[in-house]
Amino acid sequence: MKILIIENEVYLAQSIATKLGELGHTCEMCTSTKDAIRSTNYDVVLLSTNINGQDFNPVIETFRNSIVILMVSYISNDTVSKPLSAGAKDYILKPFMIEELVRKIDHYQDYERLKKRNDAYEKYLSHSFTNAKHGQDLENIELPVFVSSNFQKYADAFAFEYAQKQNLPIHFISLSDPKAMNEIESLAQNVIIYIIDYQTLKKSDKKLFCDLIADKKAIILSSDKLEDMAYPVIEIKSENNVFDKGEILPIEDYVKFIVLNYQDKYPDTELSKKLGISRKSLWEKRKKYDIVKKK
Repeated sequence: MKILIIENEVYLAQSIATKLGELGHTCEMCTSTKDAIRSTNYDVVLLSTNINGQDFNPVIETFRNSIVILMVSYISNDTVSKPLSAGAKDYILKPFMIEELVRKIDHYQDYERLKKRNDAYEKYLSHSFTNAKHGQDLENIELPVFVSSNFQKYADAFAFEYAQKQNLPIHFISLSDPKAMNEIESLAQNVIIYIIDYQTLKKSDKKLFCDLIADKKAIILSSDKLEDMAYPVIEIKSENNVFDKGEILPIEDYVKFIVLNYQDKYPDTELSKKLGISRKSLWEKRKKYDIVKKK
């Protein structure tokens, strides 16, 4: 990583730079905040709050996308509380072991990486579930609950939306995994467990499974029709019920479904091309099926 050390005690800065350099990091040093903000290309900024007469807020603001760790000789409102409120990530009390500093750096680097990954996953899921309308009232759902559906994407949308509404983490498990039962048993009650492939369980294992989830916040998906269950069952069908027939669809039904669900994603030229029809034919089918074009 590229690290900037802002410290007016040159010997201390050189010592920190040497030790971090031995661990493979690239370090640069400066003795004032004015010099520090001339460049922003750093992964980590080690900011000493012992530099008299310096305003630390411009440094913290400039390096808002970096990991800013305060190096302090004493803890006070000015040396710790205010800089942390301004956006610094953490502080370390001088004198310190270099291993402790590296531990803090690694911790926040992992945190930032996971945060970016989580943001990407949330954007992807939001895009993926755009047309997956499960149609359930999430206010009155009590867990554990079973979901019967041939459309995992719709059940996925239901489970992830429910977890988000409850502001709880979600844990995904497939019962096709031989370790699934042990994993379910080990999970705490403050997590939503989304379990798929219930239909793969042997009849003898289903009672054991139902006992196992009795005190869990679990959403269980099965592609089979569920009857005589000890827990509530929700049946989720596709928005248009086109694919719920369990048979090969007529071409006209397929075209109608595609137009209804994808006309907001593709311009008419591309949509008609994907369907293998002309734009005029697409217009005629909208008229035939009384489909209002989304804008």
